[in-house]
Amino acid sequence: MNFDYTVTTQKDFDSAVSSVEAQIAANGFRVLYVHDVQKDVAEKGFTLQPFKIIELCNAKYATEFLNAEIKIGLCMPCKINVYQKDGEIYISSMQPGAILPTFFPQANLGEKPAEVDKILRDIIDKAK
Repeated sequence: MNFDYTVTTQKDFDSAVSSVEAQIAANGFRVLYVHDVQKDVAEKGFTLQPFKIIELCNAKYATEFLNAEIKIGLCMPCKINVYQKDGEIYISSMQPGAILPTFFPQANLGEKPAEVDKILRDIIDKAK
């Protein structure tokens, strides 16, 4: 299994971000915060192509994961990145099904990480 799920989109950057946010809500998750990385680094005098990190969470999954292993909080909340690179717009997310069983095998989360993987892929696929 890949560490990430990444697609390109024909949408412009801002439309891709808006579409991701709409799909997050449509899938029962909540946008916690949107980091405008390009703006943040520009404030320090650096240049970066458009890049936003969208933090999202679902309280049910978060509670289950944290009750199984509190240190999973180090990997939370889920994030979807929207960025421009080489003239293309990408939408990307880390896949919990690849990460959590590897780093937290004692948590015995069963199919829960794979369920979140599917939801994140659906969000990205519908947003693109």
